[in-house]
Amino acid sequence: MVQAIFSIAIIVFYIIVEWKIYEKAGQPGWAVLIPIYNIIVLLKIVGKPWWWLLLLLIPFVNIIFAIWMVNLLSKSFGKDEGFTVGLILLGFIFYPILGLGSAEYIGPAGQKKE
Repeated sequence: MVQAIFSIAIIVFYIIVEWKIYEKAGQPGWAVLIPIYNIIVLLKIVGKPWWWLLLLLIPFVNIIFAIWMVNLLSKSFGKDEGFTVGLILLGFIFYPILGLGSAEYIGPAGQKKE
């Protein structure tokens, strides 16, 4: 019972973190709750076309494109490749830093917003 409550608390926390990341990027936070659409919105945040979703469905290819997408997310918030490594290896620390910290969205893949 305690483990279930703890698990639910962690899930809710990460929904809040992702919600904040989406809102910082000017996208609707509720999009994080809808499967597939949340990836399409994330692709919009990082400046990639929707059809990248199809590439994320191909085994082995998806690993490369997922890492690339995380790198673009990091750059979209003005962070460098070191932060990307943190997002990949220590996501439970770095995603909250991105969502709840002072990081600001500067545009897809680090390009200035128009």
